[in-house]
Amino acid sequence: MAMTVHLDVVSAQERMFSGLVEQISITGVEGELGILPGHVPLLTAIKPGMVRIVKQHGHVEVMYLSGGVLEVQPDCITVLADVAVRAADIDAEAATAAMQAAQQQLAAAGKDFDHDAALIELQKAMAQLRVVETIRKNLGK
Repeated sequence: MAMTVHLDVVSAQERMFSGLVEQISITGVEGELGILPGHVPLLTAIKPGMVRIVKQHGHVEVMYLSGGVLEVQPDCITVLADVAVRAADIDAEAATAAMQAAQQQLAAAGKDFDHDAALIELQKAMAQLRVVETIRKNLGK
């Protein structure tokens, strides 16, 4: 039997997941992180992107996170997300529209334009679309 550790994924709106996991993969500010049971303690900000959760017995769940904080302790992992959405609940059309709007804003940027805010919105939309693509690939759609 594979080793497990307790994981909580909490957004500002609700608890998205609580249970035993074999591993998680998540995007930290310094890059991709793979967290297994027994990982050294860690506290880091997370970037907009996907969290891939391998639950006990190997079942996989994927979610989009808009950012937040990851805390790893010897006996538990906690993800505090600004926004978390299960992959099945992502509206791909809305994410595509948001990405296109952000790209248009960046292209037409004027003198008083908030480039950083538009770039963040673009990154969030692109991250949501990557989650959707990952799920479609894995389901053979």
